[in-house]
Amino acid sequence: MRSPNIETLKNILTMYHLTMEDDEIRAYQQLIKENMLGSYEVVDQMIDQDLPVNYKRSPGYRPSIQENPFNAWYWKTEVDHAKQGKLAGKKIALKDNVSLAGVPMMNGSKVLEGFIPQIDATIVTRILDEAGEILGKSVCESFCCDCSSFTSDTGPVLNPYNIAYSAGGSSSGSAVLVATGEVDMAIGCDQTGSIRMPSAWCGILGLKPTWGLVPYTGIFPVDITLDHVGPMARKTEDLASLLEVIAGPDGLDPRQYFFQKKSYINRLTDTIEGMNIGIVAEGFNWSFSEEDVDQMVLDAANSFQKSGARVEHVSVAMHREGIHLSNIINTEGTAVQMFRGNALGTSWKGYHQTQLLDSFAKGMAAHADDLSAAAKITILTGQYMQQAYHGRYYAKAQNLGRKLRMDYDRAFQRYDILIMPTVPYKATRLPQKNARLEEQIKRSFGVDTNTGVFNVTGHPALNVPCGYSNGLPVGMMLIGRYGEEDTLLTAAHAYEKMTNYKYTKSVNSKDMKKENNQ
Repeated sequence: MRSPNIETLKNILTMYHLTMEDDEIRAYQQLIKENMLGSYEVVDQMIDQDLPVNYKRSPGYRPSIQENPFNAWYWKTEVDHAKQGKLAGKKIALKDNVSLAGVPMMNGSKVLEGFIPQIDATIVTRILDEAGEILGKSVCESFCCDCSSFTSDTGPVLNPYNIAYSAGGSSSGSAVLVATGEVDMAIGCDQTGSIRMPSAWCGILGLKPTWGLVPYTGIFPVDITLDHVGPMARKTEDLASLLEVIAGPDGLDPRQYFFQKKSYINRLTDTIEGMNIGIVAEGFNWSFSEEDVDQMVLDAANSFQKSGARVEHVSVAMHREGIHLSNIINTEGTAVQMFRGNALGTSWKGYHQTQLLDSFAKGMAAHADDLSAAAKITILTGQYMQQAYHGRYYAKAQNLGRKLRMDYDRAFQRYDILIMPTVPYKATRLPQKNARLEEQIKRSFGVDTNTGVFNVTGHPALNVPCGYSNGLPVGMMLIGRYGEEDTLLTAAHAYEKMTNYKYTKSVNSKDMKKENNQ
């Protein structure tokens, strides 16, 4: 255990606005060495608590361009699994911020390149125990800081409907692999919409569960108050099956005190007769909304009346302020917890992936300049606001987040489901490689206008594809009460049946089309 030198202590004193003479600093230096580091020496010799790794797997490989035409795979591997279970016969991809022992995890950035986890995330063990076949890791955006799909250091992820367009982020690779049929299901993670946004732009289902329903253990976090992990699929049955497997307390994530999981498959029905649905006015008609997107979502929402649901328009006045709360919590939380706190920071009672802390810190020291523009502006803004305003606005945003949740809970006293566009506009073009900084930032942010609100409130929210315009998918977002994912899944299932919703792969497997016979 190295003792601090005088220069190091002087830097710490400056950081905390303390002043000392050299003699006093040397006295403290000696006291630290003799009295304070003993516990660290003891703990250093103890064996850390690793999570179990129950199934063999191959080291895998980085696939070639020919094998990976949309650049959606980061790493391919083969993993043993149980032979029977709820996910038997299903092929699954993991977003590359999920730990899979013995397989590289890059989280979209050179900063972490070369890191190989020694543990399986809780959800990985649960998938394998239920016979799910994990094929590898999907590309995600640089430290999940981006709403588009061009910031990963492995290159842009291409939209399967038009390769000149963004696939959405940050779970970009997961969405594309599901949309192109390379896997049946995928895992995504969502801090301001990172499951739902790429699902909308790639035309698949993507569910952000209730905050804390699915354990985040063994997954690279952003801000623990915003972090969600959930399933992505082409069919509601697959979405429900994967959620049923990964949901529920693991005893390691202290956020999981709200709800137990349900048997989502058994609750999946086509019947929504008598269901009350509210169309949230504030989710439409933004200054940047596209009329065709708004109209398509309105038509889809009103179509639930054909199945016996009551559909009305409702106002949730605070909705449009919610994105500003999300922006502040995400910006300062990411800067402090992830970048300054070496991935997880302190004051967290859950499981700590200690090897990740060292790898991340060393990677930042060597490769911080390689971070994406979105990551850099997050660090600069978040750290500045923390230093200049002492976390006041982060704290205020968290306080107002409770009011935002109460506003939505009031709406849920009348309505079972609320509806709005997932993203108010269709996929945007990918920027050129030499795009100006302003263009990179513009493409990186703003897509989460409707989605980020529900990371703050914690309500479950589900993207449901509801059509195409100019060859690009449009997504409708269903929002439900805490713990009522089954209601959202039932509504999505009814919509599938009502519209004869199907996917068919094209001859060249480079786009997907939906047959929508209404």
